[in-house]
Amino acid sequence: MDFTPADVETLSRILRWRRDVRHFRTDPVPEDVLDRLRQAMGAAPSVGNARPWRVLRVEDAGLRSAVRAEFAECNAEAAMSYDDDARADYARLKLAGLDAAPVQLAIFTETAPEAGRGLGRRTMPETLHQSTAMAVHTIWLAARAENLGLGMVSILRPSVIERLFDAPPGWEFSAYLCLGWPARTDDIPLLHREGWQENAPTLWTTR
Repeated sequence: MDFTPADVETLSRILRWRRDVRHFRTDPVPEDVLDRLRQAMGAAPSVGNARPWRVLRVEDAGLRSAVRAEFAECNAEAAMSYDDDARADYARLKLAGLDAAPVQLAIFTETAPEAGRGLGRRTMPETLHQSTAMAVHTIWLAARAENLGLGMVSILRPSVIERLFDAPPGWEFSAYLCLGWPARTDDIPLLHREGWQENAPTLWTTR
């Protein structure tokens, strides 16, 4: 398969305008769109073709509320780690889309999958988690191409989430994703807008 310069430009625009979205509309996401995102995630690379990511679509209101409460507790603790001035800046950031995002996904990594038969991970077992991270990035880009927003909630304790979802043995929590139609269309990254952190150049050297 040969790609064209137009394909290259399209991919470049998707990469350039990918955002970690925190503000969502509550409109539902059509099931056919979600199915395309599921298929895109399935196309992600993985060590030994182990495909260790496990995705739970969180629909239960009680579970969503429990995740929200866990975030609120962790977020309050995180805020206290900053000095007074930085804490005020931190308070202005909306660090979750848990209140509005219509689709929420809990992502786990299976740490001993039979698939792949151990290929490529004997000396680097962390490649299973890296594979899950690549699957998350893949669905992130696919969501952007569908004009959807995706945000990752990382201010959560993995052990609490694993217990909350009654994760099977060997499943380790990797990410909690909020997905939906973005409330804003200006595409200015939140951390840029709030003056928290702008992009730094990629470190790329030769030895």
